[in-house]
Amino acid sequence: MNQQTAANPVERRVVLHFPGFEPLDPKAHHARYVRSANQSAKVWDVKFDVSGLRKGDAGSFFDTNCTTTDARTSGRVFIYDHNELVHHFTDKSLIRRLAAGYGAAASVVFQGGLFGYFRHAWRFGLFFVFPFLFVAVAIALSLLIAAFPDLLGFQRWHLLWSTVLAVLFFTSVFLPFSRRLHTLHLFADWELAVALANMEDPFVIQWLERCKNSVREALNEEADEYLITSHSMGSSVAAHVIGMLIEEEPRILAGKRVVFVTLGGAILQCALLRPATKLRARVGAIARAKDVFFLEIHCLTDVIHFYKSRVVALAGHPDAPQAAIATIRMRNMLTTEHYRKIRRDFLRVHRQYVLGPDLRAAFDFTLMTAGPLPAAAFAHFTQERTAQL
Repeated sequence: MNQQTAANPVERRVVLHFPGFEPLDPKAHHARYVRSANQSAKVWDVKFDVSGLRKGDAGSFFDTNCTTTDARTSGRVFIYDHNELVHHFTDKSLIRRLAAGYGAAASVVFQGGLFGYFRHAWRFGLFFVFPFLFVAVAIALSLLIAAFPDLLGFQRWHLLWSTVLAVLFFTSVFLPFSRRLHTLHLFADWELAVALANMEDPFVIQWLERCKNSVREALNEEADEYLITSHSMGSSVAAHVIGMLIEEEPRILAGKRVVFVTLGGAILQCALLRPATKLRARVGAIARAKDVFFLEIHCLTDVIHFYKSRVVALAGHPDAPQAAIATIRMRNMLTTEHYRKIRRDFLRVHRQYVLGPDLRAAFDFTLMTAGPLPAAAFAHFTQERTAQL
């Protein structure tokens, strides 16, 4: 990366953001960003202006302006959501969703993912097991209800009402409750993880190609910093897309100041699967790019990522420059009452990386993407030494 001190404010930034696996379109992500920017403005005592959402050749985007006492920073944020991929895996009948989800789980196990998860981040391993075990228990209870008359020695015709009762239990009791935990959505998440590892699904491959072409256009924008941010599953998407560009045009980032940031990144969710050779190669290409500063934001209380794991080395590149790791605490970003409300909801905690804060802390998504500080500076902030504006 070109040497640049944190004292030099960014005047113009282009942000390429790859959100996580959520059923949100660019309009919804824009609305979330506006809410977060309003919160951050109050916390940091600065002014953030966020334009309306627009669409161009480089994808959906909005403009930002940040005004502080000593600096003014303008930016353009491109949203590369994968809502199309979400619907590709979720728009199915219940039976197909269950079958495809368990098929993906089997692939993860047989392709070495389960072993890798428990070896490098045991809590992530439990995150993988949870939805499939949870649904399996519900299916077993449903079968028990259906078989109840037979177990008690009743006449076989009683199986008619017990079977209806079992179906009602699963569809009218279990499924509504499981939606609170996004259980079947997690089934689809694992389908995408396997698809991004295997790279055999034509729909996924074509989507990545279209995204790559849009990103190429965005990189033609003039800026003094190009910030690539990704959240959760979006990190594997971003690694594929940016890696593909580097493979095709090795000098596409030459002379640019590029920061590649993963927020609760789950690249290893896909990269630890044996068939993920292309993804692992692309992680290495990004790590070796001279103009890229690779930064991972980790949090101990977020179970849906690989806390303090060395993603570049584990992707098969121990000799490449390793990503810097900045560890944060969600409890330091929120009031005690607010944190208490969300701390047991692991998916809500995982989303906090891209949501607005209540308090000044070592990390703030809006401040990183729209503020005057170089994004690389966030690698060095701590709770005792936060950003100074």
